[in-house]
Amino acid sequence: MRKFIAIGDVHADYDTMWAALRAASCADAQGLPTPPVRQGFYQVVFIGDLVHPKNLGEYARLTGLVSFDARNEDHLFAAARQQVRELEKLRAFQEAAPTSVHFILGNHDDGVVHHRYQLGTTGGLTHNEFDPERGGVVLPDHLRQWFGSFMRELRVGRVQFAHVGPLPAFAYYDDLFYTDHAPKRWWQETPEYVMMADLAYGVYGHTQMHGGIYLDEAACFAMIDALPDREYLELLLDADQHNPVMSVRAVPF
Repeated sequence: MRKFIAIGDVHADYDTMWAALRAASCADAQGLPTPPVRQGFYQVVFIGDLVHPKNLGEYARLTGLVSFDARNEDHLFAAARQQVRELEKLRAFQEAAPTSVHFILGNHDDGVVHHRYQLGTTGGLTHNEFDPERGGVVLPDHLRQWFGSFMRELRVGRVQFAHVGPLPAFAYYDDLFYTDHAPKRWWQETPEYVMMADLAYGVYGHTQMHGGIYLDEAACFAMIDALPDREYLELLLDADQHNPVMSVRAVPF
């Protein structure tokens, strides 16, 4: 039996992310894995979307600017620089415990590598800091390669960790993904997808949960894009069991 700590979509809110890791006894004061993580007793899963603050206020907080202008190339450079610094720390965190720290590829992570789509928010904010054709800079090669190593899903017995949902199509960020409503709505409209996939439990992000992590006990899944509400997910799993889930809880910090 092992403990899994799942961290919801980060979206460049690294201060809160590190606070969650420290509260879960996964990271020490220097930002390195604790002994239980290094030894494999604790497994840390990042559910995706490490980059791109969710709003202008978060961009301003990240960069230290009074007011962030998404059209200002100097502001974009500042946003990229701060994210690169934090991504370097996260990469070092994984390198110190490579079998215990797992990253799921989110659509925003994919977006800063391939630039196939201009990503933004429903409020009109666009994320251009890593797009050189729109005033940004290129993500450094070693970080691009690191992002390229991220998984589409993590399976622990019949438990799935994925960025969006249980369907294989949800893990590929193409034209259909960005035009279909299902990636954002499946958890409300067709929650039975988890059981149809013969999963004992699913852990997903992508859709922000206002008010904290959403636990669907009947359909056996959790929606954990709730880092702004200062919650992470903790699971005790025994992968050798047909139903590996011993316990699931949302943990405030």
